[in-house]
Amino acid sequence: MQILKVTDPEFTNYGRIIEGYEAEKKQIMEALRDKTPIPEGTDYVAEETTLQSLAAADKITNSLFGGSPMQFGWCNGHNTKLNCLEYHRSSEINMGATDFILLLAKREEIVDHKLDSSKVKAFFCPAGTMIEVYATALHYAPCQAHKDSGFQVLVGLPKGTNVGCPDFERVNPEDKLLTATNKWLLAHPESSEAKGGAVVGITGVNIDIADDLN
Repeated sequence: MQILKVTDPEFTNYGRIIEGYEAEKKQIMEALRDKTPIPEGTDYVAEETTLQSLAAADKITNSLFGGSPMQFGWCNGHNTKLNCLEYHRSSEINMGATDFILLLAKREEIVDHKLDSSKVKAFFCPAGTMIEVYATALHYAPCQAHKDSGFQVLVGLPKGTNVGCPDFERVNPEDKLLTATNKWLLAHPESSEAKGGAVVGITGVNIDIADDLN
């Protein structure tokens, strides 16, 4: 699979690079590197106290989310597969203490609540580069950027996202995709999420970039 870069023009359809805040980025990177694990699989924490308490978190919240309450968590581990795609009603902020790769598609490419995995593109994001992933971009767990290393990635979202799930009558197909607060999920049939009951919404190959890594 071709692996593009977040500096390539193609990325502007999915997100943007956030300029400035070098001191804040450094503080967040150090906290990620020193205070969060790199599991063998993939793990996600919606809100990490160590990150949430940083002065950098307050400053970025005021700038990027206009002062709206924001949660800072992480997604770390080892992964090379697509498995699922999700979207929110909001942007997501990502930055790695390590290099990482995102597998992305666009919401408008969903047809009849299905997405063909051939629409997915891979983007390399170097350590220390903060990005905004737009609400219109489908994404999921990051992938490692190198064969012999994992990833440590900041996940910044509106407070309450991915925490619990609303209990309500599901009246349309999109409602059935809601698997957590502010989280709509499409699963590939080979994924553990699909086996656990998530809606199968990805057709085609379950992309694996393992052979594309150095």
